[in-house]
Amino acid sequence: MFHPDRRRAARACDGGRRGDHHTDSDISVTFAEANIVHVRDTYWNGIYPFIDYSTGGIDGMIAASDANLAATTNDTIIIPGHGRPVSNKAELKEFRDMLVAIRENVAKLKKQGRSRDETVVAKPTAAFDAKWGQFVIDPGYFTRLVYEGV
Repeated sequence: MFHPDRRRAARACDGGRRGDHHTDSDISVTFAEANIVHVRDTYWNGIYPFIDYSTGGIDGMIAASDANLAATTNDTIIIPGHGRPVSNKAELKEFRDMLVAIRENVAKLKKQGRSRDETVVAKPTAAFDAKWGQFVIDPGYFTRLVYEGV
């Protein structure tokens, strides 16, 4: 059930393609009067995301997170594409910070000459696995996705 102030949402919405982030067909929808943003697959709330490294990759996901953060306030209701169904700016920032940290960890290992499999064994996601790695995209698979994109 919608909060009474949110019923106006259908009257004023804006949506569109925002560039290649998660895949090559990413869109988001903003319900301005209700202060609700549906960011679709550019935000997976509480779980590691699938990243199509050929159409945006990890850098695209980070850019999408930055854009989503810039487009929201602390009062905005954020609807992610996967994971817990309702979120907020603080949780979105935590997602973005996780992406940045894992990207840095994987890039460092790749720069050292580690293969993809050696990078997985090094567990560059370890600090985040208890929270983010408990779904379909497990830590090893997520590491491989990030590795291909850096």
